[in-house]
Amino acid sequence: MRLDLPDEVPRRRASEGPRSTPPLAPSPVEQRRESLAARAAERRNLQLPIAFEKHRAPGEPSRKPEKHAIPRERKMDQRPRRQAIPQQAVGLSLRDEERNVLMDVGRFRVINTRDLAETIYNGRRSRMERDLAFLREKGLVTIDSVNARRDGRGGRVERIEVVTLTKFGRDITRHISDLAPKQKLYAGLVKPREVEHDTQIYRAYRKESERIEEKGGTNLRVRLDFELKSEVQKAIHAARKADPSRDMSDIKREVARQFELPYVNEGIQIPDARIEYDPPQGDDQGGGQGTSGGHQDIEVLTAAYRPGHLRNKAQAGFHLYASSSDRATLTGKIEDDHHLMENILEL
Repeated sequence: MRLDLPDEVPRRRASEGPRSTPPLAPSPVEQRRESLAARAAERRNLQLPIAFEKHRAPGEPSRKPEKHAIPRERKMDQRPRRQAIPQQAVGLSLRDEERNVLMDVGRFRVINTRDLAETIYNGRRSRMERDLAFLREKGLVTIDSVNARRDGRGGRVERIEVVTLTKFGRDITRHISDLAPKQKLYAGLVKPREVEHDTQIYRAYRKESERIEEKGGTNLRVRLDFELKSEVQKAIHAARKADPSRDMSDIKREVARQFELPYVNEGIQIPDARIEYDPPQGDDQGGGQGTSGGHQDIEVLTAAYRPGHLRNKAQAGFHLYASSSDRATLTGKIEDDHHLMENILEL
């Protein structure tokens, strides 16, 4: 078979080449690199006149950059940042009861929820539980369930529910409260084995504050033993450093007088809490270290107190408080000193 071939071989179509595609937008990484490179070039441009200044010919005018040549964003970066309320607290609205909870828990470090319900909420526990749930959701408080004291007692261990501030809650409380500037606030749970005793300090304070206010005392402030012990130890250390050869008993007596604390049986007696207040006008009672008025020291006794320890606290002149169950145990320990029990107030 014969195949008829065309007279001219068809020409191959010229290649059109690769189709042009639109340029891709730079990636975020590339944009960041370009931005950093531009900033680096800008800084180099600002530094060039300073570098050339060293090689300036005599009589040549100075080419130092003027102050307005510094970019505005660099000026703003060098400004000290203003301390403000944390961003998490912007728009935070608190009810009066919630504010009171934060202030009381901050001053006493830990409070039993039962006491909060009785004092701030007038027995309305459901309202308190809703408020505490809100405060915990906002990261202001922590609610824990801990074991109560045993003190050698048998039977089932009681569990108590307590509230403490978080560090964030402590900072917020300082901003929103009208507490005295010198009022110390605490955060976090310490010494879980002593929590029940520490919660009773709040109950003793409530009773003692009523007595003070009935006599006309105002502007009450609280200083826990944490704060008092720290200041006493600093004063003792400073006195020993000033005169290492000085007798320790003399130093302690001087420090005790300085803080208006009792010195009993070769030791400075420090109360669980000191309530400072402004006395009524015309009633000049004098004050302790750093106070401008009167003060009253309170001590919460427990069944774990030994007779000698109890006598020291009684001789110190503190206002003593104890729960009914602890009073019953203490009575058996000091049978020879029944008069001590007459001065112990019941929580």
